[in-house]
Amino acid sequence: MSYAVKEIFYTLQGEGALTGRPAVFCRFAGCNLWSGREEDRTEAVCTFCDTDFVGTDGSDGGRYRDAAALADRIAALWPKEGAARFVVCTGGEPLLQLDPPLIKALHARGFEIAVETNGTIALPPGIDWVCVSPKAGAPLIVTAGDELKIVVPQQGLDPLAFGGLDFRRFSVQPMDGPERARNTEWAIRFCLEHPHWQLSLQTHKMTGIR
Repeated sequence: MSYAVKEIFYTLQGEGALTGRPAVFCRFAGCNLWSGREEDRTEAVCTFCDTDFVGTDGSDGGRYRDAAALADRIAALWPKEGAARFVVCTGGEPLLQLDPPLIKALHARGFEIAVETNGTIALPPGIDWVCVSPKAGAPLIVTAGDELKIVVPQQGLDPLAFGGLDFRRFSVQPMDGPERARNTEWAIRFCLEHPHWQLSLQTHKMTGIR
């Protein structure tokens, strides 16, 4: 199959358990919870998304004809002398497109593969790091993985309802926007009251890196 990619870029992971780790980000176009168009936001399942995943016009974006072509482009962005190759597949919703042929092609090029998903689509085998971010009003299909990261607060979603799932790490992340300071206070208080949970911050926004 071909792959519609919004952008590919090399940076540091900015949030969650792997904050600070160098990674190539592959942002797939499209999502199953929102069209990405502002005129549709109020009717979307997820109304707070802060990412542009519409189209294929970002850096190194495009329609890649097959898994090998996309894996080669991702590999070309990794430093030539760098070890510990790491790619983060994100979106939008990456599991609309991330499939066994691409996973195989990335592994063949020495990459550890992470996915950031809303958890509404079953995982293909072979992904090395699974981060799930549930959304209020959406069914949760992926109930096990490495990290459960919930953007807070979300009306109709209680993080504690997910605490018994099979994840290695549980974290809450303040929702961005005009109420970010208040949301950060909410998240800090929640973690202090529930030590099973950890705080995730969007450090890429704080530092100004991509």
